[in-house]
Amino acid sequence: MKKVLLALVKFYRVAISPYRPPCCRYIPTCSQYALEAIEKYGALKGGWLAFRRILRCNPFHKGGYDPVP
Repeated sequence: MKKVLLALVKFYRVAISPYRPPCCRYIPTCSQYALEAIEKYGALKGGWLAFRRILRCNPFHKGGYDPVP
């Protein structure tokens, strides 16, 4: 499952992200955060952390530096 999630994030970074304007409010970007979280914590916890981060990435949240815990 971990490999599948990593492959999906990498696909997004290569095939979808270059065609969208930069919109992430965080450093590192949400896709980089997802890769790091899934690598460090595995599919379940890392996927949950990435999901929560993506939900926070909107104009109503301040953003800023937010590394993987």
